Amino acid sequence: MKKCEDTGYQAVRWNEPLIFELGKKGRRGFDVPRSSEELKESVGDIKSDIPESIRRKDPPGLPELTEPEVLRHFIRLSQQTYGTDSGINAGVGTCTMKYNPKINEKLARAAKLAHLHPDQEEETVQGILEIMYRLKQWLCVISGLDEFSLQPRGGAHAVFANATIMKAYLQARGELEQRNEIITTVLSHPCNASSPGVAGMKILSLYPDEETGIPSVEALKEAVSDKTVGMMITDPYDTGVFDDNITEYIDIVHDAGGLVAIDQANANCILGKLRIGDTGADLCHFNLHKSFSTPHGSCGPGSAPIGAREELAEFLPTPLVEFDGERYYLERDRPKSIGQIGSYYGVVPNAIRAYTWIMTTGAEGMEEVSEIAVLNSNYLARKLIKIKGIDLPWFDSHPLRMQEGRFTVEKMKEDTGIGIADVNRRIVDFGIQRCFTSHEPWIVPEPFTPEPTESVSKEDLDRFAEIFQRVSDEAYNNPEIVKDAPHCCSISKVDLGPATDSEKWATTWRAYIKKRERD
Repeated sequence: MKKCEDTGYQAVRWNEPLIFELGKKGRRGFDVPRSSEELKESVGDIKSDIPESIRRKDPPGLPELTEPEVLRHFIRLSQQTYGTDSGINAGVGTCTMKYNPKINEKLARAAKLAHLHPDQEEETVQGILEIMYRLKQWLCVISGLDEFSLQPRGGAHAVFANATIMKAYLQARGELEQRNEIITTVLSHPCNASSPGVAGMKILSLYPDEETGIPSVEALKEAVSDKTVGMMITDPYDTGVFDDNITEYIDIVHDAGGLVAIDQANANCILGKLRIGDTGADLCHFNLHKSFSTPHGSCGPGSAPIGAREELAEFLPTPLVEFDGERYYLERDRPKSIGQIGSYYGVVPNAIRAYTWIMTTGAEGMEEVSEIAVLNSNYLARKLIKIKGIDLPWFDSHPLRMQEGRFTVEKMKEDTGIGIADVNRRIVDFGIQRCFTSHEPWIVPEPFTPEPTESVSKEDLDRFAEIFQRVSDEAYNNPEIVKDAPHCCSISKVDLGPATDSEKWATTWRAYIKKRERD
């Protein structure tokens, strides 16, 4: 591989002010033409339709800039970001950072769709309702489940909705008072524990067997009881292992009167190959912002439709998009539904993007997507495990992985003092995205989780592995250059202290105010 300096990579850095600081009074991008007298007369006094109490007294304090200034500002900001459109983005496992075809974006931003308003009468939005109806029908086919709601805005939201559906189902059966326990695995996405926990349930977590890397059937049998609400599990795991005990898990939980919801956020490797509903699962969710190619930056905008088998469909959140043979409509009259869990229809732009991706990919294309994603994952794994200091836990039990693998540089840390935080800072010097480490808890020490989707070329996989080889060589021969990294980026080292101290941040403004009041 060429040396870092030879690649020419150097992160762009602009000392770009806030757009509010750039504005100058009186500057304009374009002038909106004044209304004609005829138009004014036909519309009338529209201000009188706005209640006095909410009328703005002064013009909004918006920045005033010319069109070139606006363009320059946002181009500069875009140059300071890194994503799939910038270069190799194979390291952010569990996020399925695949290339998002631009035709998806073009349709989602088309004026006929972008200018719709969710308060319009159903008769005037038949087109978008048809798209959403067809999308949920396709998700039924892909998952093997019977009904879908497009309401949840993300994975944790979907898991929370599924936990609430479980409670509603048990309440309808008169069993909710005796049951309050959800079983999950520590290898599952953390929301499979946190979301039912927020819904008021007690969480029992199963740990992986040291030899097999998956929980044992016996461990589940010990955890199941007459208090079991159900099991919420991610499969495949972020370790890239598909838990093939899943049908036994489902039978055990069903025999105990519980339900099973399977997190399908990692479905990119099984599209067209396995329908999770065929395993006997009761509920699932997909992340459109992962497998179905709607763009995201690991933090949104998300969309996570949830699917249910027929017996649970009546509990799905409303409204559902339905078709009576002549027109599409929003079905809200569902007495046993857990209710509406978000505003309006769901994340409509993501529904359009996913619809477009499925249309352009087709059934055979989706099978190829999963095949190439798994092939890429294992091709990269074979290269990485040959590098000094890097291992893939449970390799003997699972030499082949699905969409990703959770590797470790524990040996490198023991030998050289260089851990995954150092490695991550160094690899960005070569113009690639840093790697996702692991969800908490770190079952695998010093972890990193690359997920090379079907979008990543062989050349990029080779380069990704060569960069890790280079960093390993440096760690064993010149560790200071790794410890002091990055050297080619706009920010030398980020102080993660404030970001990891929960006393110094808050996820919402309301939480921030509470913390301040408490202090």
